[in-house]
Amino acid sequence: MVVSNRKLTELQNIGKKLAARLNEVGIFSEDELRCVGAVAAHRMLKQTYPNETLPLCYYLYSLEGALLDMHWHAIGEARKAALRNQLEGGVA
Repeated sequence: MVVSNRKLTELQNIGKKLAARLNEVGIFSEDELRCVGAVAAHRMLKQTYPNETLPLCYYLYSLEGALLDMHWHAIGEARKAALRNQLEGGVA
């Protein structure tokens, strides 16, 4: 396993706003995001911003794409469906 401690803004799909929000929930690096995972990180953001709509493409898919080092558009539909199922089903 390759350990990378890149800053969040060095990852694909993560700009300053999303990085700042991740920092607010205690995620500061690629390693920390990888340990938490896209689904759990999305849940943490949703808990922190309960009254805000968090579009899946801007958050869940962007986080997954960051971990896969690809643009969120390139994530296959099967993987997106699996992520949605995990999010809705309470499985991390």
